[in-house]
Amino acid sequence: MTVINRETKETKIEIKLEINGSGQSNISTGVGFFDHMLEALAKHSGMDLEVFCDGDVYVDYHHTVEDVGIVLGEALFKEVYPIKNIERFANAVAVLDEAAVEVDIDIGGRAYLVYEMPRDGMIKDFDMELVEEFFKSLVFNFKIAAHIIYKRGTNKHHIVESAFKSFAVALRRALAYRESGIPSTKGIL
Repeated sequence: MTVINRETKETKIEIKLEINGSGQSNISTGVGFFDHMLEALAKHSGMDLEVFCDGDVYVDYHHTVEDVGIVLGEALFKEVYPIKNIERFANAVAVLDEAAVEVDIDIGGRAYLVYEMPRDGMIKDFDMELVEEFFKSLVFNFKIAAHIIYKRGTNKHHIVESAFKSFAVALRRALAYRESGIPSTKGIL
């Protein structure tokens, strides 16, 4: 299990992560919709995840969402690297009613994000542009490449939840054990 604490003038965060868990979570960020998304991420990835964030949500949710992404990315990096005996590449499409989002990932030590999702609109008081901020922070601190591509859907909640679930399933698949060592033609990642 990895435990990471981070404190700034804007947020105070503690994350506990076990990637080989059972999908259990205990999430408290002060942002209800974001908590729901992190619970879905834990459940569908099979990780055990605890997140506590005391952030400046009276300003808005940006710092909380971005900083949780940073710390979660750091925790995943610490759990996974150095890379060996994992599938490395994976993809998934999660469907939630009319919505479908595809996620393709490479756990290869090179950070890159392709994000083709709706950015405009609100889900209750949660700004949809924050979803990109979360994934950007997570991807760059985890040092993975991720392509998050909106396929279809009209309900904003469904679209964003599909993205989190797709990411979770792709992550679980990419972290799956493989018998042969490092999945790279270079022999190193």
